[in-house]
Amino acid sequence: MHPAWAIAAGLALGIGAAWWLSREAPGQTELQQQRAEHAAAAQARDARPSLYRWRDAAGVLQITDEPPKDRDYERIDRDPARGMEVRADRAE
Repeated sequence: MHPAWAIAAGLALGIGAAWWLSREAPGQTELQQQRAEHAAAAQARDARPSLYRWRDAAGVLQITDEPPKDRDYERIDRDPARGMEVRADRAE
């Protein structure tokens, strides 16, 4: 009868250890949720139609639907936010 108790205890310890190692860490769920939210926001931002504002070699302002390869550009939404935006920090 002793070996049966040893086998049962070994199985119980093995199952307990497997359960303990397979569970998620306490902060892991929140971290995964934050990553998923950031990924969803990035996909939504990329899915919106955009225009690109940049200046050519002559300094002329260009607005195109494809970003330039060799210049800095600013990405702007085709569907602007409702309302009026007044910003004094943009020099154009």
